[in-house]
Amino acid sequence: MSAASGWPPLQRSLVAILRGIQPHEAADIVGALVEAGFEAIEIPLNSPDPFASIEIAVNTAPDGVLIGAGTVLAPEDVERLSEIGGRLVVSPNADPAVIKRTALLGLVSMPGVFTATEAFSALRAGASGLKFFPASVLGATGVAAIRAVLPPGTEIAAVGGVSQTDFASYAQVGVRTFGLGSSLYKPGLTAAEVKTRAVEAIEAYDTVFGRRK
Repeated sequence: MSAASGWPPLQRSLVAILRGIQPHEAADIVGALVEAGFEAIEIPLNSPDPFASIEIAVNTAPDGVLIGAGTVLAPEDVERLSEIGGRLVVSPNADPAVIKRTALLGLVSMPGVFTATEAFSALRAGASGLKFFPASVLGATGVAAIRAVLPPGTEIAAVGGVSQTDFASYAQVGVRTFGLGSSLYKPGLTAAEVKTRAVEAIEAYDTVFGRRK
């Protein structure tokens, strides 16, 4: 049995969420994000033909870039993701069956949680880190209150209604991992437009956190 992979030491702990992307645009969008400096990309499974887009992303991105699926609700989807080379499993909820299958396959597990009960349940199941979702409802102070009772070193991501304008407030409570969705990508945006937004997000992140060497 493999152990779940921990959250990788990315230079910038930012996850691009490409909800709604289509396979024919995946290579260009993923390429633009990688050029801008993103090292983690999530394609939610409620996008059109998501596994085709994920496979294109895996083949487009260089080694070391974390590619995976979001809105993962079933263990079978974890299996399929692993078969095409995806390594990141993100969910809106904390389903122990999904988390355990992710851990079994040695993939990176980032389930969604909103309460301390959900957070501890996810960690017991083998989560690599916790996605506080929707973070815009909890806010930085709410996340901080729950973070205070979690095991030291627990990786926490703020996702849902979060953009680069929120980096500073979360930095004050020790959060440095973020999932960026509509502030970064919306269906219909060109690769060039996504790259412009991505560069702005990278610059904002570096201003607040610097860059891991």
